[in-house]
Amino acid sequence: MKIYARVAVLIAMYLFNLNLARAQSVPMETPKSTDQTLKVSRNKIDSLDKKLIALLGERERVVKEIGIYKAKNNIAPLQADRFKQVLEKSIEAGRKEGLSETFITELMNAIHKESLRIEEEIKKQ
Repeated sequence: MKIYARVAVLIAMYLFNLNLARAQSVPMETPKSTDQTLKVSRNKIDSLDKKLIALLGERERVVKEIGIYKAKNNIAPLQADRFKQVLEKSIEAGRKEGLSETFITELMNAIHKESLRIEEEIKKQ
């Protein structure tokens, strides 16, 4: 009788381990409410990204106006003191939004680089 009990236990353990292995290979399903929450949040990000790009476009149109003025008045595109002011204001505003100084500095450097490219293009015309 003992042998049958041992065999039964071994079979039960084998079946249990088989189910565990199969359960681990099947991807977990995300609850529908989580899917919907994620979809809504992603839609918000898409909308905000669109607005962010539109604002950057508007900013660069103003840069073009400045570039035209600088070209007509023989002013160099790079104004280091002005950029320093812009950067300091941006870092402070970023802090209030919980954004790191490093991120804001990198962002503003990228924006400034594009602005200088636009101004240089205008200067060449």
